[in-house]
Amino acid sequence: MPVPSTPYILAFGDSLTAGYGLPRPASFPSQLEALLRRQHPGATVQNAGVSGDTTEGGLRRLPRLLASLKRKPDLAIVELGANDLLRGIAPDRTRANLDAILEQFGQCGIPTLLATFEVPRFLTPLAARYDGMYEALAAKHRTARAPFFPPGVLGHPDLVLPDGLHPNAHAVELIAAAFLPAVTAALNRNSAEAA
Repeated sequence: MPVPSTPYILAFGDSLTAGYGLPRPASFPSQLEALLRRQHPGATVQNAGVSGDTTEGGLRRLPRLLASLKRKPDLAIVELGANDLLRGIAPDRTRANLDAILEQFGQCGIPTLLATFEVPRFLTPLAARYDGMYEALAAKHRTARAPFFPPGVLGHPDLVLPDGLHPNAHAVELIAAAFLPAVTAALNRNSAEAA
């Protein structure tokens, strides 16, 4: 079964998904949608990002979001966890929340693509507590995973907003372009499994 000609993707995440500090067309979902439409003119990427969201916040709002969907997504991108790290939330809680989020999508028959993130250098002492988390969750739920930030983008002084943390519009272009192959591969895999 080929990829649907009008793939519908749900981008579920935090400020990195929402497009904090950027005009709507510069957000990750809008940029990804524009790239997908080169091959699939009817592609839609719904922006379900909430700035400041933690995995707990995402888990709390997910049932309401799922109930509001007018169509079942062909893929859900799950991009959460960075705010947990920044706020010092225990990795076990982050893991449990992400586990429950992936479980809910699975129960609804919505395939997922788990976006992973590289721990910024200034937070390196905390990184070990997150080692293997995304890999283990992806294996458990049989979901694809891909790094959200391509190499050299995270924290690059020319690629962040004045807050020094969030990606600027050019960075988001790079992120969407680097993430596109993982999205396409996930859609192809899901279509093959459904055939």
